[in-house]
Amino acid sequence: MKDSNPVFPFVGAKPLGFAVLALLMAVEASGGQRSPARGGPAPGLTPRLAEVFNEGVEAMNTGQWDSAEKAFLKVLNEGGKEAFVYNNLGIVYQQQGKREQALREFRESIRLEPDYPAPHVLMGSTLLVMGRFEEATRELETAVKLQPQDPLIRAQLALAYRGRQDLPGVVEQYQVVRELAPRDPEYVYQSAKAYLDLSAWCFQQIVHLQPDSARAYQALGENFRAEGRGEIAVHAFERAAQADPTLPEIHLALAEIYAEQGKTAEAQKEVEQELAIVPESAAALALKKKLNPHQDSTPP
Repeated sequence: MKDSNPVFPFVGAKPLGFAVLALLMAVEASGGQRSPARGGPAPGLTPRLAEVFNEGVEAMNTGQWDSAEKAFLKVLNEGGKEAFVYNNLGIVYQQQGKREQALREFRESIRLEPDYPAPHVLMGSTLLVMGRFEEATRELETAVKLQPQDPLIRAQLALAYRGRQDLPGVVEQYQVVRELAPRDPEYVYQSAKAYLDLSAWCFQQIVHLQPDSARAYQALGENFRAEGRGEIAVHAFERAAQADPTLPEIHLALAEIYAEQGKTAEAQKEVEQELAIVPESAAALALKKKLNPHQDSTPP
């Protein structure tokens, strides 16, 4: 696949910018110690290479990517082949737009330290931006297993699932994310949207699997009604009633549309048919009372 920014096949999702993600992942633990990605002790490196590495980190923090690249390459070429060094070099290449090179460095970081979450996350997010959703999913699922309590990683995995059109997977991830970060409005929004997308997908599946079923016509009617196309919605709901005269909510929907159109007689007829199917329907009883304010709406 061409290495370019794709137009994501979904609307409303908000992929985290790689620069922000890289900054957060750069402070992940390496070998159980605080990562040297922002400077400080560099476990596994000699004092001299640690100094060069920290120079690269400072260059990263100020956006001097070429200088950071030279520093990290120097560390690697002189024997400092540590997972966190490859990880940081991968971040540099990603920021330079060299995504395939970035992936190579993240892979090497993972080879050296398979349980290091950061390169899995950054590799997955890079693949996500490249539109390689299957590969991104594998890396991000691994990252979630390594760090299951991190909402940021789960949100990235949800994006990968969305790219694969795995909408149940998106919903599942945002359910957990909401539990981990219940006060974050972005996650509340994305969770709600995931449920809406899953609902729309289910309706599409109904129409695809049984286009002449009552449920298919009901789904079409609800969509037309939501779009304000009342007359077309009435036709769809009538077809639904013909397909299954005993299906609840169909006659109620027709009654509500007729009531909105000022067609009281038609609305009364439909609400009576709904109550014949579901006598205890609170919505139908309320509409009947509204249409007949001086009549007792208690079902017999």
